[in-house]
Amino acid sequence: MQRNPVTPAGYEVLCRDLKHHKEVMRPQVVRDIEDARAHGDISENSEFEDAKERQAHIEGRIAELEHRVASAEIIDVMKLPRNGRVVFGTTVVLEDRHGERKTWRLVGETEADASAGLINFKSPLAKALIGHEAGEEVDVQTPGGVQRWEIIEVRYE
Repeated sequence: MQRNPVTPAGYEVLCRDLKHHKEVMRPQVVRDIEDARAHGDISENSEFEDAKERQAHIEGRIAELEHRVASAEIIDVMKLPRNGRVVFGTTVVLEDRHGERKTWRLVGETEADASAGLINFKSPLAKALIGHEAGEEVDVQTPGGVQRWEIIEVRYE
């Protein structure tokens, strides 16, 4: 099985989501199906069909979450050697040629949320940053052309 890197916080979120789906959403949809069956003929019962569709969605999500939890490789950046290089889990402060600064944390695929400053370690920007350190410049190919960023700071937090 391929292992997928995830931060400790990301792993906790996956586990909470799985628990919620199993312990809250699954039992609720089972009750909804039972209630819909109690209304009589299920062949023309839209409530029953809706509940069965939600059940299929929930079971699919549970299977996906179980796989993600099972394949997770928890990487705690606090336990890594602090050599100043950008690695999975580090927070990086960048500056472009106009002086605009951006702060990004490199995280696993399931944790990525650009609006929160979390980027997938497989993204073009993260790939360009990995292995570099503060003071270095990296070029990133984007749809709008090549962008150059200077690494201002690498934080292990």
